[in-house]
Amino acid sequence: MKAANHAFVNHMLVYTLVAISLTGGIGVSSVWMRHEISVTANTNKALEARISQVERLAQQTSTWVAEEQDVTALLRRNAEWHLGMVPPREDQVVRMSEDPVIHLASKRDRGLFRGGIEAVSFRVALQR
Repeated sequence: MKAANHAFVNHMLVYTLVAISLTGGIGVSSVWMRHEISVTANTNKALEARISQVERLAQQTSTWVAEEQDVTALLRRNAEWHLGMVPPREDQVVRMSEDPVIHLASKRDRGLFRGGIEAVSFRVALQR
């Protein structure tokens, strides 16, 4: 009877140690997961701040470019820098009815197929 009680105590001790180990492992895992979540959240905040900063700089640059392309700004720069530029004459202006991007692409590729399409012949050797 004493051996049976001793064996029961040994089993209970082993089960208790396993339960404590599992509980501790789960606790450590949950703390590690919370830490990883907070690190990821901080990284996301930093990235969002950087993205908003870059978007703000891009918008400022676009505004600056638009201001510099204004006719009054161009005329002022022409006078300040003594460039001597004048507006184009009407005979120098070419008005296009088609999309300028398509026009430039076709102009670039005009000589690409100048010779036409050539037929290519080849022989295939069959192994028997």
